[in-house]
Amino acid sequence: MYRLICKDGQAKRGEVTTVHGVIQTPVFMNVGTAAAIKGAVSTMDLREIGTQVELSNTYHLHVRPGDKVVRQLGGLHKFMNWDKPILTDSGGFQVFSLTSLRKIKEEGVTFRSHVDGRKIFMGPEESMQIQSNLASTIAMAFDECPPYPADRSYMENSVARTTRWLHRCKAEMRRLNSLEDTINRQQMLFGINQGGTYEDIRIEHAKQISELELDGYALGGLAVGETHEQMYEIIEKTVPYLPLAKPTYLMGVGTPENILEAVERGVDFFDCVYPARNGRHGNAYTNHGKMTLLNAKYELDGRPLDEGCQCPTCKNYSRAYIRHLLKAKEMLGMRLLVTHNLYFYNKMMEEIREAIEEQRFGSYKKTKLDGFKESKD
Repeated sequence: MYRLICKDGQAKRGEVTTVHGVIQTPVFMNVGTAAAIKGAVSTMDLREIGTQVELSNTYHLHVRPGDKVVRQLGGLHKFMNWDKPILTDSGGFQVFSLTSLRKIKEEGVTFRSHVDGRKIFMGPEESMQIQSNLASTIAMAFDECPPYPADRSYMENSVARTTRWLHRCKAEMRRLNSLEDTINRQQMLFGINQGGTYEDIRIEHAKQISELELDGYALGGLAVGETHEQMYEIIEKTVPYLPLAKPTYLMGVGTPENILEAVERGVDFFDCVYPARNGRHGNAYTNHGKMTLLNAKYELDGRPLDEGCQCPTCKNYSRAYIRHLLKAKEMLGMRLLVTHNLYFYNKMMEEIREAIEEQRFGSYKKTKLDGFKESKD
């Protein structure tokens, strides 16, 4: 259940009540694809750095260790020792990225595992069944992720199929949640809006799926090759046609700048691999832009990554030490950077929520963006 607390322009401040706790929005979901954050960050660490929601992937967990294994072990929350909300994405994006390994039909998609090459079939019902076995808090509908760019005819057919699949997802989730032996019988379902950069297709699809009274709505198929300006334009045009009384989720986005722009256009939920991936490659997000710790200028720099930051990394270690760890190929260097970057994102979302409540989001956004431009790396 979503409660809109207040608005500042189009920016929304809300909260989502779930069976695993209340999510304060806008929120950034920390990505743990295979039930773990890449970079050796534990669920204990996630609690310490203010994580509200962890995101895992249906396709990857279906392939390994197997969703039935996770179910036998009590579901994803018990499996990974995390008692707060978990969102599982449907596997659609991963399945459709396996271009040379998959075949699409109305029933679903046949593809080969990237791990061992075995043939797998996944359609709306299968995706819902896997996510029910995982027992996540929020399940995503199985959709077709069209390539970018795609011609208009392809996009119209693709979106129509996604709509048909959404009806099947909803029916199957209703069935699964009614079964006595389902682990999480209060699993929520978010639908996904598609349409590429075709504004009219996006808007018409938003209108259609809004009628289904789902628990939330996502914008999919963005940040796949179009410019940032095109993405912002699509968000701006589409969000007004999605229910104000439900959370809006921008999938796979993005940079701190992307998030600020999308919050201003009414988005509540975000996820992205950037903070963890950049951390593993020696980069830190700070209030003064992105730092590349491998640069020689940090060899004797005894300051924390971001002065004033209260994350465990910044309270205990210097830029010079982290640089040394990276140069020495010590895993601790990656772990410290990923922890810092996730904390930075989580803290920024907290600041965003406060700014919206205090009706000063516009000035907050400007100050934050100006700070990011200071980087000399």
